[in-house]
Amino acid sequence: MFSDLIKEENSIIQEVILPNNNRFVKVFIKRDDLIHPEISGNKWRKLKYNINAAIECKYKTILTFGGAFSNHIYAVASAGKIFGFNTIGIIRGEEHLPLNPTLSFATKCGMELHYLDRTTYRKRNDESFREELANLYNNPFVVPEGGSNLFALQGVEELVGDINIEYDYICCANGTGGTIAGIISALKGNKKVLGFPSLKGGEFLYEVIDKFVFQYTGNKYNNYLLVTDYHFGGYAKINKELVNFINLFEEINNIPLDPIYTAKMFYGINRLIKNGFFKDGETIIAVHTGGLQGLMGMKEKMQKLKAKK
Repeated sequence: MFSDLIKEENSIIQEVILPNNNRFVKVFIKRDDLIHPEISGNKWRKLKYNINAAIECKYKTILTFGGAFSNHIYAVASAGKIFGFNTIGIIRGEEHLPLNPTLSFATKCGMELHYLDRTTYRKRNDESFREELANLYNNPFVVPEGGSNLFALQGVEELVGDINIEYDYICCANGTGGTIAGIISALKGNKKVLGFPSLKGGEFLYEVIDKFVFQYTGNKYNNYLLVTDYHFGGYAKINKELVNFINLFEEINNIPLDPIYTAKMFYGINRLIKNGFFKDGETIIAVHTGGLQGLMGMKEKMQKLKAKK
């Protein structure tokens, strides 16, 4: 059913060259950004079995949560249009008009937007609050912020199964922890996994990830590490150094990176290689988790930073 609309086979593996790096470490990129132009990267991996469950249980509406620039909101809106669901987006913060490119796209796909102040939004995972939303919006299928739940882990596991070369590390960017939890679950203690949180203070994700993995597998694995030094000040924060890295990476490899997640991961990998974290001869698989729609909202800021002396 999905294969006619979403092309997972497009997610090829390519070797990349990192800027100004002459260490003998091989780096490959898993191009999940090519799966679909709108439901790309880890968003498709995480939504796939959520959508399947909603279809099997005959839900008509999917409700989810996210910020005003959320890749997840963007992807769920597109999925709703493609698979015939009504969609409701619960958005953190106040409405700002005109809508930014992310939310404008979501509404064009038919998503109904509702805004919550940040205090109320923090209750998004509370069971009593979820019941209120279910009553208010006629019992929708609820997908958590970022799409991270056990259905998500099932989809991400398939990413690991698609890797057909030998490697030592898998690396991915982290937001809500579902993607790295799915990778860890699939590896079952083998290989090594590095996560690069885009949030400042991303150490809190250890508890989130361990909980996801244990719920899904019944086990706890210690073959992963969170690298929390490359958030550039916090979620969606960037500077000229990161922008220059993005531009140079694309110039060398002809592969675009989003500035919020994947670019920070690759910058971190590059620094770790230069600092001798990896052994010469080791091979890294870095997952491109998509999110390129975020470039639209960051374009002006990136251009200003690029021009800054």
